[in-house]
Amino acid sequence: MYDETSLIRFLASGDGKSVLRELYGEDAAARQEGRWTGLAREFFGGEGGDTARVISSPGRSELGGNHTDHNHGRVLCAAVHMDILAFAAPRNDGKAVLRSRGWDKPFVVDLNDLQPRAEERGRTEALIRGVAASLVKRGGKIGGFYALADSSVPAGSGLSSSAAFELLIGQLQNALYNGGSRGPEELAIIGKEAENEYFGKPCGLMDQMASALGAISAIDFNDPAKPSWRRVGFDLHKAGYALAIVNAGDSHEDLTDEYSSIPSDMKAIAGFFGKPVLRGIAEADLLDNAAALRAKAGDRAFLRALHFAAEDQRAAAMADSLDGGDLAGFLKLVRESGDSSWRLLQNVLPSGATRSQAVACAIALSQRFLGSEGAVRVHGGGFAGTIQAYLPLGRERAYIDFMNGALGTGAASIMHIRPRGAMEVTI
Repeated sequence: MYDETSLIRFLASGDGKSVLRELYGEDAAARQEGRWTGLAREFFGGEGGDTARVISSPGRSELGGNHTDHNHGRVLCAAVHMDILAFAAPRNDGKAVLRSRGWDKPFVVDLNDLQPRAEERGRTEALIRGVAASLVKRGGKIGGFYALADSSVPAGSGLSSSAAFELLIGQLQNALYNGGSRGPEELAIIGKEAENEYFGKPCGLMDQMASALGAISAIDFNDPAKPSWRRVGFDLHKAGYALAIVNAGDSHEDLTDEYSSIPSDMKAIAGFFGKPVLRGIAEADLLDNAAALRAKAGDRAFLRALHFAAEDQRAAAMADSLDGGDLAGFLKLVRESGDSSWRLLQNVLPSGATRSQAVACAIALSQRFLGSEGAVRVHGGGFAGTIQAYLPLGRERAYIDFMNGALGTGAASIMHIRPRGAMEVTI
């Protein structure tokens, strides 16, 4: 744990600046030093006490494998520089007290009671309680804490602020009470369980794994209890491209049914073959049984199953392309993924949407801007939120100005792929 003087001295040192460059990129390091210093002074000058642990948990970007994880498929993902930063200290009364910049009141959870509460579903308190409960179930230790947090992962941005928060709380308990012994894969599963069982959102595991692992990772969820993964060694910037995320502007509120319909449709098709999920069912099997599948589960479910069959293979091919340094091949697969998500998966337009089609507009605008260069696709859950674009270096400023002009100031951001996942920052 660190006191205010040692922490601020570290941030101003060469080693501290190196950590900030690694986590946030060269251009943002100086700005981040001010953010960290300001949060530290607020923590130590308030309820935080004399010493603190420092936790940083990143948002994520899905690079490939759109809606494959919940059917035990493969994904390609990356941690990004936008993070939730927290300073934390233990409490001896079993209460978790979290203050977050931008919120008037703290989130307070009594961790002496780990039973899920109906009134907390969809709220931050559910994730704090759920992470603690899942950690205890696995033999981990938990305790009360006071934390002050600041998030640069916008809620509803498609960068998975919920997974970043779950990993933040998991690493906080890991640092304070478990000696850092809990690994990233376990903390990712803990976060997913909290979101599924306490928060009430039927998510897969990709978001949490991406936030936990850092860098670019290829993950295989064939065994969801113990997913296999590997690092993908590729530097997009050195290859002459930048990754942009664009917030199209629509809200994720009231879209839970849209999201849950995707795994539900896919599993209805899997049930025809006597299986719980689509993984392992070949596209040829789907095509050979097209009439029966359409009659049983409907056309949308059939099309979504076709998307999964190809996207699962495509995610693995995308990782192989990056490993082999084949950026042109990778971008071709990105375009194919985006096309499949729109036509087959159907997660670009919410059901019945006519006047508000923000994600579709953002994709169309990006395609017109890029022409034959780069690539664009829907990002993450879809229906609302964000798209992803790959831009040749030198066109970043023009693209941001163009998209911000069409969608609003701050809509477009350039991402730095962060090499480290959710972590305790040690001096």
